[in-house]
Amino acid sequence: MWKELNMSLKRREFIKLSAAATAAISLGTHNLFADPQNGIPYRVLGKTGLDVSLLSLGGHTIGMKHVTEKESIKIMRTAIDEGINFFDNAGCYHRGRSEELMGKALMDGYRQKIILMTKQHGRDPEGAQQHLEDSLRRLRTDVIDVWQFHEIGKDSEIESIYSSGVLDFALKAREQGKIKHIGFTGHARPAIHLEMISRGFDWETVQMPINILDQHFLSFSKNVLPVAEKKNIGVIAMKTMGGYPGPFYKEGIAKAEDAIRFVMTLPVSTVCSGMDSLEVLHKNLKTAREFTPMSEDEINTLLAGVIKYSLNGKYERYKS
Repeated sequence: MWKELNMSLKRREFIKLSAAATAAISLGTHNLFADPQNGIPYRVLGKTGLDVSLLSLGGHTIGMKHVTEKESIKIMRTAIDEGINFFDNAGCYHRGRSEELMGKALMDGYRQKIILMTKQHGRDPEGAQQHLEDSLRRLRTDVIDVWQFHEIGKDSEIESIYSSGVLDFALKAREQGKIKHIGFTGHARPAIHLEMISRGFDWETVQMPINILDQHFLSFSKNVLPVAEKKNIGVIAMKTMGGYPGPFYKEGIAKAEDAIRFVMTLPVSTVCSGMDSLEVLHKNLKTAREFTPMSEDEINTLLAGVIKYSLNGKYERYKS
């Protein structure tokens, strides 16, 4: 079947590339595990030392137009009640609506039950300060537990972050107690992540696309994940459904729970999932509670099934 692929891939090369996943079944040598809560596995978020639920709630979907305010708040509070303690967000999601809704959901004592992460696009001190103040206001909180520089995609952005003084601002904000931990995210190029890390700032978290397609095209899991693990940077996996609802899902080659379980098998701290209904939330909770690492055979079968869909990045458009 390999001859039918757009890009030839010898079997020994595929086995080597699959090994990047199967070797991670042991979850590395770091103290990655934490005690489960309400049946949900917990892991340590790298050098932050924070114990986070393996399944985390994505902030983008809870702010989508088809989700009412009442539904959104119900989803978030149910997630917390069921054992999820890590919430993702970003100031840019739906022009701040996601943060505003999350701020409302975290009233009445819920804020104290979670580790709150949000992201910002400031590439200089002034922009970052404005984004931070806006996020604190919308989220109705005095402190953000994990604050990430969002969507780093160009060399020029790396240069701005390292030379504009914005990192000094972030460190000052941490000293002032407005944020606790500092990280960054990106969707497009593993090389950008590696450069952000190699420049020397002590990043505590990193968020990146990790899924069954990523293994075969501009792979973050193959290139960045081992570096993050070595440096004990907490890894937040995003885009974990990898091109859903692509034909490989419709044809039964992969199931949603398979995709999530695959990412959970890797040495990531938490798997960020967009959940726009209670039904999806409960399905993902079931996957998390029943989680067992995938075997080598399971991983090889899954990755072999999707390889022809992944080589050109068609279903990972955020890498384009």
